[in-house]
Amino acid sequence: MELVHLGHACVVADTGSARILFDPGAFSQGYETLEGLDAVLITHQHFDHLDLDKLPALLEQSPDAELVVDPGTAEQLREREIAHTVREPGESFTVGGATVDVVGHDHAVIHPDIPVIRNNGYLLDGTVLHPGDAFTVPERTPDVLLLPTAAPWLKVSEAVDYLRAVAPPLAVPIHEAVLANPDLHYGMFSNLKPQGTEVRIAPRGVALAM
Repeated sequence: MELVHLGHACVVADTGSARILFDPGAFSQGYETLEGLDAVLITHQHFDHLDLDKLPALLEQSPDAELVVDPGTAEQLREREIAHTVREPGESFTVGGATVDVVGHDHAVIHPDIPVIRNNGYLLDGTVLHPGDAFTVPERTPDVLLLPTAAPWLKVSEAVDYLRAVAPPLAVPIHEAVLANPDLHYGMFSNLKPQGTEVRIAPRGVALAM
């Protein structure tokens, strides 16, 4: 397994049998030129996870890629006549030679006055979990947790608690673009991580072998 963090929530995962892109959003760079993708998985409809203006060109470069989204995002794609597949928590499906389990259900609460939207977390080959914007703890502990670092709905103590609840062998912080200096948060993760967990920082565009 190889992971490349393209900034914020956007990650490319290459399992050896499938090449999958998670959450190509407005705060990420480098996904626009990707080719040979088997799937593009969208956790939810927010612009930092899905840049609708750049999506058509991305899909044109990987015409065989399946676009998989949550029910809320599907409404926006239907308006733009972009072909997609809707998946919901509890479903499992295959792309290329990889298996994806959909977990979670709802986005974390941003504020009581803001309606809660749907959010899919994706567990890839039982190995890598991208939770989107939620604190979903899967029934099966993943080898790698893509750990949300900072957001309007998130404070660092909550991220640490989520890391401890999942307790993966490896945590890779993502969702950091709203911070001027994410190293402060990364240090908190390293200092407060559960026993047996390694926190590994993924510089943008640098491949990490798992």
